[in-house]
Amino acid sequence: MKRYKVTVTTAADGTATAYTPRLSGKIHQIEYVKTDYANGVDFTITGEATGVGLWAESDVNASAVRAPRLATHSQVGVASLYAAAGTAVQDKIALANDRVKIVIAQGGATKVGAFHVLVD
Repeated sequence: MKRYKVTVTTAADGTATAYTPRLSGKIHQIEYVKTDYANGVDFTITGEATGVGLWAESDVNASAVRAPRLATHSQVGVASLYAAAGTAVQDKIALANDRVKIVIAQGGATKVGAFHVLVD
């Protein structure tokens, strides 16, 4: 497993965009480590090439860990379920030679936070 740490500093308007290096593998989790972002910071974290959603959350006030998963489907595009009309089967999200894009809003002027992306 590899850890990619990205430290993100916001601009005067409280926004920022940052990227991991190119990576390949399944995303196990994303850890946000609060340094001094303003309370109520918003995150939108995606795969850069495809835009696949990894973490979108508003009004975050403290360090947090998320383990993003994606619903699975059959070969004909039908949702895989644990039981008929039941809960969706989910699996880790894979990226191939892609970067994780981290977009911050409402983080406060020139504030810092860090993101750790764990990939296997």
